[in-house]
This record gives sequence, structure tokens and C-alpha cells, in this order.
Amino acid sequence: MEEADNDVQSVLIINSANSILFLLGCGGTMNILVTGAAGFIGSHLCEKLLQERENICIGIDGFVDPSLLQVKQRNIAQLLHHPRFQFVNDNLLTLDWGKWLEDVDVIYHLAGMPGVRTSWGKDFELYTLHNIMVTQRLLEACKRRSLKKFIYVSTSSVYGEKAGKVSESSPPAPLSPYGVTKLTGEYLCKVYAATDDLPVTILRYFTVYGPRQRGDMAFHRFIHCILTNKPIPVYGDGLQTRDFTYISDCVTGTAAVLHADNVRGETINIGGKERKSILEVIGILEEIIGKKANILFLEKNRGEPRHTWAEISKAEKLLQYRPTVPLEDGLRNEFNDLSSLYLGGER
Repeated sequence: MEEADNDVQSVLIINSANSILFLLGCGGTMNILVTGAAGFIGSHLCEKLLQERENICIGIDGFVDPSLLQVKQRNIAQLLHHPRFQFVNDNLLTLDWGKWLEDVDVIYHLAGMPGVRTSWGKDFELYTLHNIMVTQRLLEACKRRSLKKFIYVSTSSVYGEKAGKVSESSPPAPLSPYGVTKLTGEYLCKVYAATDDLPVTILRYFTVYGPRQRGDMAFHRFIHCILTNKPIPVYGDGLQTRDFTYISDCVTGTAAVLHADNVRGETINIGGKERKSILEVIGILEEIIGKKANILFLEKNRGEPRHTWAEISKAEKLLQYRPTVPLEDGLRNEFNDLSSLYLGGER
């Protein structure tokens, strides 16, 4: 079955490539390259960017984790049919960047190895390769090109443990190897911006959720466990709070960088509309699903802050960013998506 899926995908890539080759270089178009395009956020971002008829997107994804192959194919299934989208499935460490950066105006760099819990121990090498080395190779390939913008997507994990709302001026103090590698990516961007005049903007995301969320992420796991009558693993006492950002709010803010003025050299938080504790989120899900959750409390994870809370006044000012989706509505949307996935016959 996987071979057949790959064959279909290859045909769609070729068809999209023919359209892109015709459109690239046409006057009035904005040629955008998105790394990590088959991921949770990357696929939504490509769809958002393509809502503007003058935008052409090249999406690149290395499918680093083979276990996510079917998930990522589902993420980009609709994009593969879009005449202004081309998908490139290749290893970003060995990719011929010169070929794919030709005529590109804007780069959104989302690709990387995610996850705090798995960044310890022997797996740290994967984080250095995909979060640091890939970023350095891409920046190196960009330094002699006339880019309009280079947007690097980072994370609230670079802040570490902070009290109250966290602004972009707060000194970074990551608690995990994952956070260290993402912060290193930020520093690399700043070095190339200073030495090679790259037009860098850094975005720091705060706990993004919604349809297509990876299976290892909290809300996806919670919903799946309730649907399948399995205990929900909660690390610590469940009273830790997060600033939750719904996916459509996240990509709206991210896409806004494309046309924003005065964002060169800026670091900008992208946060959500509501903060809740983990136990409060589970309570909302119980009401949405109509089933009681069985909670299994486990030892607190190292590397994760107890609270996150984004100060988003800079995003409001520079990007006219206004998160609009209430947490309950966003959770309902994610539940509906996962119901289709697990109960509706999808893979």
C-alpha cells in the first residue's frame, strides 16, 4: 500500500512542478519556499499563503521520522493538487539548495526535529543535525541571494522557566536540549543577518494545537486516549499552565510577516488567546467528547517549564496579530479531525 501511495505522490509532484516552472519568474508573483511543509504547522501555513493568488509555494520536507510518513502524506494531500504548489521530498542536509532557491523571494524555515522529551541522551545528535546543521546550510546557501525575507520559526522553549507574561526581551534560558538547538538556530540567523545582511525575522511559537497535530503532542494524545478508553498520561500534577495557540491564529500571524514592514531583525512571540492548566483542558475535552477521562499521573518531565504565557504586544503592533479562536472551539475542531482519522476509516 505504501508503494502505491508513493507512486501517486510522485505523479502529483511532477504535475505541480510543471505548473511551478511556468509560473516562477512571472511578474507580480511572490515565490515562497517553506521548509517542513508536510508538518503540522507547515502544511497549514502553505494553505494560508496560497490563499493569496500572487503567491507560489515550494514546500520541502525530508520526512525525517519514517513513522510520520502517512501522517505527513495526509497533511499535504490537498496541497499536492494545487497548481501553485510544488512539493519536494528530500533530505535537507544533502539537498541542492542552489537549485531550489533560484528566484525565491521569501523563505519560511519551519523544518526541524521537534519534541522536548526525546531531545535527551543519544537522540540529541538528531537535534543537532536537523535543528542546527540544516539551518546553517540553508543560511549559507542564502547569503548571496536577494531575499526579501527569511523567517525562522523558533519556540517558547528558548525562554525556560519564567514568571508572568514573557516578552521578547526576556533573556533566554532553555531547560532542554531541544530548546538549546532552537536557540542556536536563532543565533545562527542573527550571525548571518549581521555578516551577510540577510533579512531575518524570528518567530517564537507558544504551544500550537489544532487539526493535524502530531500524535506525540498533548491534545492529540488526550483525545486519542479518551476515544479508545485508555488512561491519559499526565506528567506532574496537571496544574502546569500553557499559553495555547490555535493553528489558524498561528499561521495567520506567521503569514502576516510576508507583507509586514519594520520586521527585519525582529524577534516576535506568537501566542494564544487563553491560558489553562492541563487538568482544565482535560475537563473541556470530557465535555466535548461526552466521556470521562481516566488520568494516569506520572513523574514530572525534565526540561519543561511549569508555566508559559506570551506577551504578544509586539506581534499586535508589527503584524496586527489578533488571536481569535477560543480554546473550547479549537479543541472541538481538533476532536472532529481526530474522530475522522480514528473512527471514520481514514489512515
